[in-house]
Amino acid sequence: MANIDPSILNHLSQMQPELYWLDEDPLEPMPHPTLIGDVRSDLCIVGAGYTGLWTALLAKEANPEREVVVVEQRETGAGASGRNGGFCSYSLTHGFMNGYSRFKDEMAVIEKLGRENLDAIEATIKKYGIECNFEWNGELRVAVEDWQMQGLGEEAELRNSFGDNVELLSQEQVQARVKSPIYKGALWDPDGTALVDPARLVWGLERACISLGVKIFENSHVDRLERTKNGMIVHTPYGSVYATKVALATNVFKSLIKRAHKYVVPVYDFQLVTEPLTAEQLQSIGWKEREGLSDAGNQFHYYRMTKDNEILWGGYDAIYNFRGKVRQEYETDAETYAHLAEAFLETFPQLKGIKFTHGWGGAIDTCSRFSPFWGAAYGGRVAYVLGYTGLGVGSTRFGAQVMLDLLDGKDNERTRLKMVRKKPMPFPPEPLRFIFIRLTQWSINQADKHHGKRNLWLRLLDSLGLGFDS
Repeated sequence: MANIDPSILNHLSQMQPELYWLDEDPLEPMPHPTLIGDVRSDLCIVGAGYTGLWTALLAKEANPEREVVVVEQRETGAGASGRNGGFCSYSLTHGFMNGYSRFKDEMAVIEKLGRENLDAIEATIKKYGIECNFEWNGELRVAVEDWQMQGLGEEAELRNSFGDNVELLSQEQVQARVKSPIYKGALWDPDGTALVDPARLVWGLERACISLGVKIFENSHVDRLERTKNGMIVHTPYGSVYATKVALATNVFKSLIKRAHKYVVPVYDFQLVTEPLTAEQLQSIGWKEREGLSDAGNQFHYYRMTKDNEILWGGYDAIYNFRGKVRQEYETDAETYAHLAEAFLETFPQLKGIKFTHGWGGAIDTCSRFSPFWGAAYGGRVAYVLGYTGLGVGSTRFGAQVMLDLLDGKDNERTRLKMVRKKPMPFPPEPLRFIFIRLTQWSINQADKHHGKRNLWLRLLDSLGLGFDS
């Protein structure tokens, strides 16, 4: 780490490589048993993160008599669902502009469905009394370079033509909200993003599912699927589930449907959390409205205030490991923590001296269009959804609902979307995949350094409908 100022490292001297959201866990439910023996169900769900729990909850709400079983290889919420930054966005397409570039003719419908989805998440939280510190504070996407303001202005005009209510803020206006010397302006979205405690949201959904009669088995890795005359058998080391239908909510872990592998790669994202800010430190940065923040570069940081006035700071790097390996040892990275701390202090130099207390990483399932895609297998008895690309806190509910629609053979506004019917462009096989991703990441970094100018490689990807960002 020769390029890191040694003084930056002092801010990491008290950091523990631990997941902040699990540091205080009075609301975590008791563990569930391992699946031993054979059970039967109408619907078996593989994976107990957001997607799996939303699928179970929506299935039981729609039909309380339906027998629903969830099988999880670790513990509920152990993957991305329990380790993200807690940004719960209305967007189903990883941002409006990404969706508009791919599904222009459908964006009015997608926007409507996204708003309805976020409203339904809030309603569910209230209905089941889920204590997850839900705060509908909106989001500021800040420009930290002059060239980024033009893109934010174009986005504001386009989104408002679709009925959104976003506002372009000047440098003076954004600095009045949050004080940072590098801010040039911002796009203010007052009602498109809520903030939540992601682990508590998982646990709350888990409790809601249990209250409706859903059975959950943990530490039960699914080895394979087997088709029978009238259903499917989900095999685990010590047992099995015979089910009429199966929903796969495996996120970044290797799908049980082999043909889905080519569409998804895991990339690792990292976050830091500061110690609680003092009253003087809070005054120095403003941020009284506790908005979610992110910057407007191709590679971007996202950051937010916690309930105890700590700052969670993450993003920018998206690390892909050769052959897409997902391993626990990849969940910490000293060099990335140092770069995150350096960027934090460039944004808030008035907080020099503050200590970071927690640092962690997690794998994100990303696809070439940066938004979820769906598929079915075994004659429609199995459905899956993958590719959330880090914006799954909100969109997983929609992903779960579409999976149920596909399993039930419904023809509706959701299933008719091109977004639902079409797959993204697949990634090439290794070692070309590794070279492809690294070249793209290098090119994105160069674009950010050269006023957003995209090189020949990125322009080629744009022409193919890939349009990579971080």
